[in-house]
Amino acid sequence: MNTSKRCDGLTRRNFVRVGGLTALGLGMPNFFQMQRAIAANPRVNSNTTGSAKSCILVWLDGGASHLDTFDPKPQAPSEVRGPFDSIPTKLTGIRISEHLPLTAKMLDKMAVVRSVTSPFGVHNFAVQYLMTGYQPTPAIEYPIMASVVAQLRGQGGVLPSNIVIPNLISRDAAALGNGFLPNSTKHFSLGSDPGKSSYKVRDLDFYQGLDITRLDRRRRIVNAMNEFGNLKSKSTDSADPDLERAYNLIASKEAKAAFELNEEPRAMRERYSIDPRANIADSNNIGQQCLLARRLVERGVPFVTVNNTGWDNHLDLKTYANRHPGDPRSASHALIPGLDKALSALIGDLSDRGMLDETLVLVMTDFGRTPKINSTGGRDHWPNCFSVAMAGGGVKGGQVIGSSDALGEFVKDRPITPGDLSSTIYTLLGIDPGHELLTPDGRPIRIAPQESRVIEELLA
Repeated sequence: MNTSKRCDGLTRRNFVRVGGLTALGLGMPNFFQMQRAIAANPRVNSNTTGSAKSCILVWLDGGASHLDTFDPKPQAPSEVRGPFDSIPTKLTGIRISEHLPLTAKMLDKMAVVRSVTSPFGVHNFAVQYLMTGYQPTPAIEYPIMASVVAQLRGQGGVLPSNIVIPNLISRDAAALGNGFLPNSTKHFSLGSDPGKSSYKVRDLDFYQGLDITRLDRRRRIVNAMNEFGNLKSKSTDSADPDLERAYNLIASKEAKAAFELNEEPRAMRERYSIDPRANIADSNNIGQQCLLARRLVERGVPFVTVNNTGWDNHLDLKTYANRHPGDPRSASHALIPGLDKALSALIGDLSDRGMLDETLVLVMTDFGRTPKINSTGGRDHWPNCFSVAMAGGGVKGGQVIGSSDALGEFVKDRPITPGDLSSTIYTLLGIDPGHELLTPDGRPIRIAPQESRVIEELLA
């Protein structure tokens, strides 16, 4: 089974053909200037005390089963309970999957929300809702939270503000981007998996025959075009900071070094890997992805998304958890043990470095899975009730918020919407969820829905 698949005029591009320039956002300089002016307005609510400087979103692409991870039902019938046992955690009376033993030992540093609910059981709508906080509508294309954070936090260095490891996968990719925000806030995808031996970040090197001198010449041509256009529009701002940032990234040795995992000691890479006896590069993709995410936030990137694929499995649940983790040949299929190793290593590593309080770690997914196991031994899409885990960044750890019913079928207590999650995430990042950004036609849009509510219990 392929675990990376789911079930369901004159432009600058004519002048600039340099690796990641277009991916990092070129075009509409006057619109960019307008958006930067808007973003420069006060945006942090005086009542918002969020301490997180950055966010690492661990996205379990396809819909991870809440019943087989963070919300097991050990007392339920076997057709609901599934093939996995549950184990106790550091929190009295709280149990999680037997394949999350390392996470269980550090649940005092984490918060689990077991009562997330959504009306969308198809991937594209479900993912849009979780990543934007807004229910999808044809009336407007909302930006994902990562793009909003990139817009409001701005560019702190040469690295992009919104990075995805390795790619942001969606059936409707256009709806999972920067929406009405400028292209400079669009995610920068690595295009390569740091958990594979073939890992090589695209667009960081020059095309054949192109060097820094020729690149600089092309940059000056584009800036001259901008200046000419700005003179015609009587604008005094002739610079294009978005092109400058792209140029700086490609020309920066330090930026390139940020993506180089080989600079990490072998012991650190093994800490994130599922089995030290296996080839590090091919033993546990999510582990090396999370390690790279730590390197990026350590260098000032405000939002990094780790997109871990393979969770949309409607078949035998045992494929989620390899019962022989010492076998490197099948380690890449051990999704739940891989998550356990990676998540515990990430939280522990951030804590050791004194970075956990300022780094928000999120574990989110499309939706949950059906309580009743299907005829093939798997579970199908189930948005009515599922779980999200959080740590660091001002999150009050050591608690479980909300609950599902005895079968994990519906929310029993404290329903939480993706809109509530978005308001909470922005608050933890010190951003007012009521802050408004303008669409190109001047329409003000809140970054979180009007009806959304901050999950106050999560705030430390």
